[in-house]
Amino acid sequence: MIPSDGGSSGKVSMAAPAAGAGGPGGGYEFDPEKIDDVIRQWQDLQSDLKADEMDARMMASVKAPGKEFASGDFAKSANPSGKAFLEQNARMQDYVKKYVDALLDAKKKIQTKEADVQADINKTGTRAQ
Repeated sequence: MIPSDGGSSGKVSMAAPAAGAGGPGGGYEFDPEKIDDVIRQWQDLQSDLKADEMDARMMASVKAPGKEFASGDFAKSANPSGKAFLEQNARMQDYVKKYVDALLDAKKKIQTKEADVQADINKTGTRAQ
């Protein structure tokens, strides 16, 4: 997270967690007063991915409905796709968890910085009296 230091934008910039396979992560920029909404959106995504995980588990464990070759062929082709979906879902959940953690950390830093600024203002006001 890179808080604004009094510049004109007033925005907070935060690097995204590194993407899988060692690729660089992106970034995210938002107004500090909107951080709770941003966190909620990512937590909603996290919940959606958890629900998708249950579907992926079912897809990865398809059983042939019958003993004929067509049923067996279907199960053989469905299970690898389900397993790939499950693996991708796990990677996405990990990425989103790291991002939510980073956003919560950014919020904490923003709150600490705001408290420090308010304390400095209060000290200045006391000296001026």
